[in-house]
Amino acid sequence: MLNNLKEQPKDKILGLMALYRADPRSTKLDLGVGVYKNDEGVTPVMRAVKAAERILVEEQTSKSYVGLAGDPAFAAVMSDLLLEKCVDRARMAAVATPGGTGAVRQAFELIKLANSDVRVFVSDPTWPNHVSILGYLGITVVNYRYFDTENRAVDFDGMMEDLADITAQDVILLHGCCHNPTGANLNLTQWQTLIDLINEKGCLPMIDIAYQGFGDGLDEDAAATRLVASSVPQLLIAASCSKNFGIYRERTGLLIAINENIGETSVTQGNMNHLNRQNFSFPPDHGARIVTKILTDDAMKADWIAELEEMRLDMLTLRQGLADELQRLSGSNRFGFIAEHRGMFSQIGTTPDKVEKLRVEHAIYMVGDGRLNIAGLNANSVRVLAEAIIEAGI
Repeated sequence: MLNNLKEQPKDKILGLMALYRADPRSTKLDLGVGVYKNDEGVTPVMRAVKAAERILVEEQTSKSYVGLAGDPAFAAVMSDLLLEKCVDRARMAAVATPGGTGAVRQAFELIKLANSDVRVFVSDPTWPNHVSILGYLGITVVNYRYFDTENRAVDFDGMMEDLADITAQDVILLHGCCHNPTGANLNLTQWQTLIDLINEKGCLPMIDIAYQGFGDGLDEDAAATRLVASSVPQLLIAASCSKNFGIYRERTGLLIAINENIGETSVTQGNMNHLNRQNFSFPPDHGARIVTKILTDDAMKADWIAELEEMRLDMLTLRQGLADELQRLSGSNRFGFIAEHRGMFSQIGTTPDKVEKLRVEHAIYMVGDGRLNIAGLNANSVRVLAEAIIEAGI
């Protein structure tokens, strides 16, 4: 039977990782994988995470299963972090998941369970795994314009035009902040216009928020999600703790469903529990316990916020530094958008052949569509990257 299996499409980012590892050049630079790195090129364990883990080692008396939905305390602290009590918790159902990807997958499964003929409207471009998972589940994808490649900014008019055909049977997938891969975000006025459309059409919004705290600040990055949550009858939120807590390998995520009526919550919760059971039974717990410990301890939470802010400001400094260096070398401000965008990623606007030239001639690795991970840079590599970009004719 196994000889009937066919070769699956290669994941471009994972393929890039393999090429990077095999490259013997000491000057190689990894700007493909979405992880934060400090000046030494290390993805550090945050101070508060270390402190929380030490306490857990001493306090935990069992490694037995948690419930299908995970620890309720984790859902409580994360919903507060994301929504700051802007929605009645009695309207919320929530399940812990293996990372933000697990939350996205479970959300798509829930959507399909609710409507097998659902269409999901997805920004063009978006995180490739969104489209990959939807395709695997057999869910129809409809692209809507999002990024103006000429101006390197949100194409809001094009977005709204493409969303005019959305119906009450459809889902619109949105990025809560720090859009991946472009780094270009809607402003709050645009979010309100979008909310008006959602309420007019009756479609279900879904927000993927993986970078809270990496853009303009914890509360600022959650502002759009809170605005949507307080303005629409139903909402799905897929949240990740990988980036802002730096616990990538602990696979810590949460799926929240906000229901129109309190009476619907138990049915939604039961369906979400059921999907967890079918896919992996009980969700991983260690990362969730770390997050819960940090967010319920005033000193640890303050230290976590402080270190997260250091990381955020570091990325902003790198953005500005790269934009300035490219302006100095090119004599123009055509790369000024890099400083204006937020989060880990920006699309520099180039072609796959020039991205390949950067890899072959300069040992600089980035995704073929020109997405680069700002957090993979440091003060020294900013200059190296800028020189290579200009030399490659980008």
